[in-house]
Amino acid sequence: MCGIVGYIGESDATNVLIPALRRLEYRGYDSAGIATVDGNELDTRKAVGKIAELEAQVAASPPQGHSGIAHTRWATHGRPNMVNAHPHVDCQLRLALVHNGIIENYRELRKQLAAQGHRFRSETDTEVIAHLIEHYRTNGLFEAVHRATRDLRGAYALACICAEDPETLIVVRRGSSPLVIGHGDHEAFVASDIPALLGRTRDMVVLDDGEIAIVKRGGMTIRTLEGSEVQRAAIRIPWDGAVAERGGYPHFMLKEIFEQPEAVANTVRDHLDFERREIRIDELGISDLDMIGLIRLSFVACGSSLQAALVGKYLVEDFAKLSAEAEIASEFRYRRPDSRILTVPISQSGETADTLAASRYVRERGSRVVAVCNVVGSSLAREADGVLFTRAGIEFGVASTKTFTTQLAALLLLSMKLGSARGMLDDELRSGVMKDLKDAPRLMRAVLEQSESIRTVAREFANYRDFLYLGRGLDYPLAVEGALKLKEIAYLHAEGYAAGEMKHGPIALIDERMPVVAIAPSGPTYEKMAGNVEEVKARDGKVIAIVTEGDETIAARADAVITIPAASLWIQPLLVALPLQLLAYYIAVERGCDVDQPRNLAKSVTVE
Repeated sequence: MCGIVGYIGESDATNVLIPALRRLEYRGYDSAGIATVDGNELDTRKAVGKIAELEAQVAASPPQGHSGIAHTRWATHGRPNMVNAHPHVDCQLRLALVHNGIIENYRELRKQLAAQGHRFRSETDTEVIAHLIEHYRTNGLFEAVHRATRDLRGAYALACICAEDPETLIVVRRGSSPLVIGHGDHEAFVASDIPALLGRTRDMVVLDDGEIAIVKRGGMTIRTLEGSEVQRAAIRIPWDGAVAERGGYPHFMLKEIFEQPEAVANTVRDHLDFERREIRIDELGISDLDMIGLIRLSFVACGSSLQAALVGKYLVEDFAKLSAEAEIASEFRYRRPDSRILTVPISQSGETADTLAASRYVRERGSRVVAVCNVVGSSLAREADGVLFTRAGIEFGVASTKTFTTQLAALLLLSMKLGSARGMLDDELRSGVMKDLKDAPRLMRAVLEQSESIRTVAREFANYRDFLYLGRGLDYPLAVEGALKLKEIAYLHAEGYAAGEMKHGPIALIDERMPVVAIAPSGPTYEKMAGNVEEVKARDGKVIAIVTEGDETIAARADAVITIPAASLWIQPLLVALPLQLLAYYIAVERGCDVDQPRNLAKSVTVE
């Protein structure tokens, strides 16, 4: 989950690498480092903590040179400290390397290399790669890196430079660790993720699994690790570098919360054909006839995407009358897929290691795969049989906000498409839900207008240590997601439960020190949720109720009330998600937490 950047060109490398690295800080922020080549000398600098620490160091004495690599770390092997920070170097201090991923056999390699006289300075698996390349350096850097990869087991992306050849970067991708290459005017860039390069270039090539590239300022050569040359055209990325700025908001997360109405509108716009009353998904990769023959649908996902998958399960069963399940991606490989099962992996980045592994596992066993993804050109999008893209744009906050709600909108589209193809969704219901989806951004904006009142609620409850979130039906996954947001960014203990399970254990925890967030908009589960609220109040629990405007019953019993506009059942999750995000955000701010870069977390989980 670390971030890698590289540069070769005519500009000062440090002035390119540090801003690019800053845009990857969501991938890790335990430590950071940079290595540049000036003439035939390698200059390596490191700092513990966030990239600002590295910036301060290099500002005092800037490294020179027009080529270099840099790294921001999320620790897996070795504590976050100066010695373990990247880049790592060889014994002679002639080559430097940055790495994202895990080398599974690093212990045995380290033992072998140490026996041959190599001197290790760190506890990391990465340093083994630098010494292994040094071991093979007899016929140039490319050949040495290529030979070293044959000895490595694991998933990794790496970039390497050496003092003897400052005009060459060698980059490798193996497994789920992403890597992109961009080209400008007489300059070349490398990064773990597209946002790092925006503002410098929009023409990028995505390395596939098992590829190695020689990158120079005038172009690149890509080969498979087996030796075959690869021809691949660059893709033009539609995002603008300006989206990486906060736009006056105190945090990216708050900015992205307020971008959700537009992101949902962008996600659904091209798929709604009101004239024909149809849902169009051109890249779905599965015919109506194939949809009819399905016996089950399996969503696979992690984190917030898993909560979106749980909503999708309800929607598919309602609209398509097709048995559906939502599985944790890391557990899914222990299941037995079937060719008549449609597998739908969901991943914001399209590079989530567990979700990619599950997708590859089922494809090998004959299951059709349709991905829900936010990144064009990502591994998941390229490898799936079909894809439904969300249009959230770049999300810099580590905690998912607009990517979560656009996933909800995409899954509603997918469910309706399946229902129509299978003849289970009548015209009247389809037309009604399409209109609801079109109207959803307006209703979402109305919820966001309550931001200050939600902040008041957050101030009242910011000093509590434990929270219980309850919901039923479509609101149960939202309860889990709300609890996850509070855990992620406010570092508070929170649990999301199906409200019917409250009496089967969690009720024992309820007292005046346990606030309960009751998700209870109008709908088929309202009366039962009202009963749950009464049970909480009978035990002196504090209730924060999310209810529909005009509610009197639950609102009268709650200690704090947050309202959403009246809306159809199908789009209520889009509205409920917003106050849950804002509540977590404002509690985290009140507690002085770093909401954009919460501790121990990274945006893209690219290691298993």
